[in-house]
Amino acid sequence: MKIIYFETSALLAWLMGEPSGAGVRRKIDEAETVVTSVLTIVEAERALIRAEARNLINAGDAEKLRGLLARSKSGWVLMEISEDVRDRASRFFPVEPIRTLDAIHLATALIFMRVYPSLELFTFDQRILKNAGLLGIGIANGV
Repeated sequence: MKIIYFETSALLAWLMGEPSGAGVRRKIDEAETVVTSVLTIVEAERALIRAEARNLINAGDAEKLRGLLARSKSGWVLMEISEDVRDRASRFFPVEPIRTLDAIHLATALIFMRVYPSLELFTFDQRILKNAGLLGIGIANGV
């Protein structure tokens, strides 16, 4: 069973049409289950707002991307930033320092692994990748 945790950097590469976006879409399509944190959705929404405010995309394109995100996430398993996630994110990680939001993503992936032990993390963030490998989280990159 292919379980993929999508971190924000991978999701945004796809949404924003970056060169690696086609590979991200392929990973989404190949996954039997896509999991992520609600934080990923908030970060993606904020990125769309920033892009629109900086005139990198127009309002119409931003709305289309929000619709694409809404349709996609409807089939994903989302985890809230629960007490378990907060507790794990508040502890040391193998490679410090790590940003708070990155710690939340890693903690969420670790909690998801209780249910999905074969989970693979998909991210383009090097800090998250380094920690994930040392924490025993599989890596889904390679697009």
